[in-house]
Amino acid sequence: MTASMRQLVAPAYLFLCLVLGGGAEGIWRNLILQLIALAIIAWAALERPIEPLPKPARQLGTLILLAVLLVILQLVPLPPAAWASLPGRDWLIGGYELLGQPPPWLPISLTPYETLSMLPWLLPPLALLAAMVRLKAYHPSWMVFAMLAGMTAGVLLGALQVSTGPDGQWYLYRIANFGSATGFFANKNHMATLLLVSIPFLAALMARARGGAVKPHRYYAAVAVAGGVLVLILVGLVLNRSLAGWGLALPVLIVSGLILTKGRGVAARIALGASAILAVAAVMVLFVEPVMERVASRAEVSVETRSEIFATSAEAAATFAPLGSGVGSFVQVYRLFEDPALVTRNYVNHAHNDYLELLVETGLPGLLLMLLFLLWWAKVAVDQWRGAADAYARAASIASATILAHSLVDYPLRTAALAALFAVTLALMVQPRATAGTARKSNVRNVRHIEIA
Repeated sequence: MTASMRQLVAPAYLFLCLVLGGGAEGIWRNLILQLIALAIIAWAALERPIEPLPKPARQLGTLILLAVLLVILQLVPLPPAAWASLPGRDWLIGGYELLGQPPPWLPISLTPYETLSMLPWLLPPLALLAAMVRLKAYHPSWMVFAMLAGMTAGVLLGALQVSTGPDGQWYLYRIANFGSATGFFANKNHMATLLLVSIPFLAALMARARGGAVKPHRYYAAVAVAGGVLVLILVGLVLNRSLAGWGLALPVLIVSGLILTKGRGVAARIALGASAILAVAAVMVLFVEPVMERVASRAEVSVETRSEIFATSAEAAATFAPLGSGVGSFVQVYRLFEDPALVTRNYVNHAHNDYLELLVETGLPGLLLMLLFLLWWAKVAVDQWRGAADAYARAASIASATILAHSLVDYPLRTAALAALFAVTLALMVQPRATAGTARKSNVRNVRHIEIA
């Protein structure tokens, strides 16, 4: 395999994830992604690493192993006496007593088959981490182009979805947010996350183009193209109608502007002003058609519904503490705590807060592991902004922060597409700074004169 073909592996797979991995309902699409992921992981396991893994990458690998170990431990059968002593199992014990049977050996997870079925969903993000960190089968710019290509195709598909109405044939999933531009996703909030994550990487492309050996007319052409892509992103957010997307757009625009100014000086203040103007312009588009009253009413219902879900999920987390109910058990467990008088045809499939849902399913061990990851992420992100990291690493820190923030009110990492994209941001963050510098130098043409610094 040539070097160019090798560097296409991770970008091509990321694009496939964005197109095929937008919802859990697409079983065959996700199966294709998982089979390809297995091949990439096997390749990474058999091939010797090109260079030693940096310390942050080794730390991230340790956290991933601990997470997989936690899931496996939830599947280990326990003696009846030990299992019966776990909180929240009284109703099951009563069921065995009603049947006149003694409780058998059972695992911590109340839904072991669902817990086991969650493991294949880890394959796409793990494959991208392996391809980028271990195999170096990528180029940073190509990863960004693949992401922007998936985002652009999603916006165009979303425009078709909105133009043909909620009963149109352009939606890819049977259960989706009909009437909104969801693109290749089933959930409009997940499409909004992809749109937001594209903004800092677009700024990184501009920063790299300005700092590289690019002729002025080519740089201005790149600026024009980037401006067009930014307008496409903002239009996509308007068509998407995600309240979370609208709420996060302004801070993402502001922080992304710091990439162009290296985060300091007068240029930083100019970037902040420009980002604010763009955000105001995006909001003004919303007033073009009379949707604000409908948006306000939807927001009230959405917030009220989420508050009820949060309260019920918190009750479930307290009941099954300290070990949780098992990964993948949220849907079944949540029904135990619902008010029967409020049950309708609609059902709650997630807590709409990934941290709270993780607490329900994994208890105190999951909470500690989550805190360790957040501390690790914060340290790596701060180091990127304090040091001489390149624009892509800083964009990755903004993008991953956006996904983590959105996880407070939704579940973006439950889709293969956004889990893969999150893995890409982490891989870019853990690369050594020398790699960024080397990549920058490799784009500069060879010269025949001596350059004196």
